[in-house]
Amino acid sequence: MQVLPSLVSGGVERGTLEIAQALVAAGGRAIVASAGGPLVPALEALGARHVTLPLDTKSPGGIWRNAGRLAALARAEAVDVLHARSRAPAWSALLAARRTGTPFVTTYHGTYNEGFPGKRLYNSVMARGDRVIAISRFIAGVVRARHGVGEDRLRIIPRGVDERRFDPTAVAPDRLTALRAAWGVVPGRPVIMLPGRVTRWKGQGVLVEAMARLPGDAQALLVGDAGAKPAFQEELRARIAALGLGGRVRLVGHAADVPAALMLADVVVHASTDAEAFGRTVIEAQAMERCVIASDLGGPTETVEHGVTGWRVPPGDPAALAAAIAHVLAMSPAARAAAGARARAAVLEGYTMARMQAATLDVYRELL
Repeated sequence: MQVLPSLVSGGVERGTLEIAQALVAAGGRAIVASAGGPLVPALEALGARHVTLPLDTKSPGGIWRNAGRLAALARAEAVDVLHARSRAPAWSALLAARRTGTPFVTTYHGTYNEGFPGKRLYNSVMARGDRVIAISRFIAGVVRARHGVGEDRLRIIPRGVDERRFDPTAVAPDRLTALRAAWGVVPGRPVIMLPGRVTRWKGQGVLVEAMARLPGDAQALLVGDAGAKPAFQEELRARIAALGLGGRVRLVGHAADVPAALMLADVVVHASTDAEAFGRTVIEAQAMERCVIASDLGGPTETVEHGVTGWRVPPGDPAALAAAIAHVLAMSPAARAAAGARARAAVLEGYTMARMQAATLDVYRELL
């Protein structure tokens, strides 16, 4: 049974569905407990069962009550492994695991801020599993340094991409045509794309400043929505107007067809100013044989080999980003294609969804 706050969107939620899919395919029963959300139908279509519990609460009383609910559910369903993916529900799952004697697994999905007293203790539940899965070598280092987790419990399982969905040969031309029309992409002009939630640390502002330094007529697409916090999105629009970039930089909103969106790009940019725990959008772009420029920190330092499968630049440096974009755009089409092919080959070798699923099921088998 996997537990998490809700099934809305994001890497944690996608990973949950991918492991549920693998469990069902292996002949097991997959149960997911959360407060629900729009991904529940997709989960159930995989053959998994969803149980709605108020696991999105962070109140001590709510965490305690959820522990009892999870323990009762684990007993009733003869659950073999409890797998927690987020801190508040992880505390409930840890208590439930102790009450029922069920093996307990955690996945350490982020760096987790420690900005006020007691936060490290709160975060530490993600390091209390019988097995602790780190989603990158970078995160494994965080877990070792902060929580002293030994190699006997720590397992590094990078996130993976579905290479069948993220395959440039599988994207029909009409999908590209529809997106070009919807987003107003001007034919013949290079496309720079930054996919990701529109929030300050994802670096959209860095790309806007880089575009002001980039000669030529390249157009930038900021792909993603602002969620419940649109203020930064409006700040970006104001800055784009102030720099006179209205004809070159556009916020296009959410992309339902991510593979087709990536195929529109000549260069895909990851410009995060804080360390990404992994950076799944990077390997998705690489799987689509795109040229990727990434911030030189966190997970992408493992997935982007500079000058081979992509390029890395100092975070928060618009001048360096502009120079890297100009370098890639100046390459011949054949050289860019070769870099894209190397990037896809690296993803297929080390960062597929199937590898991630198999490694996670191996962790479960270790405990059983």
